[in-house]
Amino acid sequence: MTKRNLFSLLFILTLGINSQAQVDKNSDLYKTILSKDSLLFNVGFNTCDIPQFENLLSEKFEFFHDKDGISDKTKFLADFRNGLCKNPSEYQARRELIPESTQVFALYKNGKLYGAIQEGMHQFFEKQTGKPKKFGSSAKFTHVWLLENGEWKLTKSLSFEHQEKQISSSTSSIFDDDSAIEQWIKENKVPTLGIGIIENGVLQQVKVFGEITKGVSAPYNTIFNVASLTKPVTAMVALKLVSLGQWNLDEPLYKYWTDPDIANDPRNKKLTTRLILSHQTGFPNWRWMNEDKKLHFQFDPGTKYQYSGEGLEYLRKALEKKFKKSLQELASEFIFKPLKLKDTQYVWDNNIDTSRLALPYDKDGNTYPTIKSTTPNAADDLMTTIEDYGKFLVSVMDSNGLTKQVFEEMTTNQVASTRGKHFGLGFEKYDLGNGEYALSHGGSDKGVQTIVFIFPKTKQGLLIFTNSDTGAGIYEKLITHYLGENGQKIVDIEMK
Repeated sequence: MTKRNLFSLLFILTLGINSQAQVDKNSDLYKTILSKDSLLFNVGFNTCDIPQFENLLSEKFEFFHDKDGISDKTKFLADFRNGLCKNPSEYQARRELIPESTQVFALYKNGKLYGAIQEGMHQFFEKQTGKPKKFGSSAKFTHVWLLENGEWKLTKSLSFEHQEKQISSSTSSIFDDDSAIEQWIKENKVPTLGIGIIENGVLQQVKVFGEITKGVSAPYNTIFNVASLTKPVTAMVALKLVSLGQWNLDEPLYKYWTDPDIANDPRNKKLTTRLILSHQTGFPNWRWMNEDKKLHFQFDPGTKYQYSGEGLEYLRKALEKKFKKSLQELASEFIFKPLKLKDTQYVWDNNIDTSRLALPYDKDGNTYPTIKSTTPNAADDLMTTIEDYGKFLVSVMDSNGLTKQVFEEMTTNQVASTRGKHFGLGFEKYDLGNGEYALSHGGSDKGVQTIVFIFPKTKQGLLIFTNSDTGAGIYEKLITHYLGENGQKIVDIEMK
């Protein structure tokens, strides 16, 4: 393409932008384009996953660089393969989007959406072996995404106004250096670490570090057992049914299910979905903790907080009795299929790609047996990926499938929990001051330490998955780095 044609393209893009206001950051189009951006760079570019990168490029793809000229798809991929990705162990690069800079503009023809223009700024971080400094640059970009046979493909990419800088290694954070993170998790005896970063209501980044097996790097779509992060998924199944008018938060559950162990205790008639989702059942965490291994009330339901997996299992049995479907089927209908969560399930079956499964480890590096549940557990052992669970959390913040009233119930303090926090419905709530709050849940089992945070008002979030008993030891640095001031407030609350 000649310089004249390039100027013509820029002129056309400018006309398109000026004639159409940018789309709302909560719109489906904005989220779709940001999701494609994340797949292109966080998965493809940052990990040298060339097939993933290539899959998102149109056959008509053209790249315009203000210093390196023009490339078609063939030349661009060849340069990528033989340049940055020729020897990743000696030359590493990472691209990060500056979220607040991103704008998306819809392209229509005869009233039908056919594409989108994405504008913004991004940063590139580079590290060369043997050099004491980290090299970085920033640039503006314009991307033209077109729908080709129903699939979004990057057709034009313009990268311009590059500015280079050097940062002293003494002032750089380990979180700007993937190799430093790899070393850090080794020191903390964490075999695999998954991080998800949500900005502006979009899962912007998925990062997975460490090894899936000895000598094999963990892929971006590593499957984790997330322990009690199962509970928010079960909660959302129930709350979606409430929103549809098919279930009632305050209807006694004995109408559908009564556990034989408490059938003769009249307090069973007080159990409701609200009390279960806010952990006010009076049950222990698990019945096997009792001397006789049977379920008992330890206090009257609705009188105080006590965390209980048994409560969620009680809810599962009631739901399954009424709807005559397993929890796996209900979750597939209301969450997994609508959100296209391809790697998320309650039960073990032949669909699980065991080559991507993060095995659970103890503090000495020994593996625990892999949990292979054939019956859904409403409180534990969900298998999922950072990308899938990140999509789920975004849907929660968007109150997807929930009425306004149910979302307000979910985010309202139902009962005081610990350290000045409260439980809503399905999530624990941190009051951060000035009207700001975070919803959170964690998971802890043998060889599993996981935690998530979402901020419904600012549409931010953080996911941390680990597959080790020692995983919680790295939370603090991750929380304060990725969540900034709010992260420090959360740490301060937990240190009370």
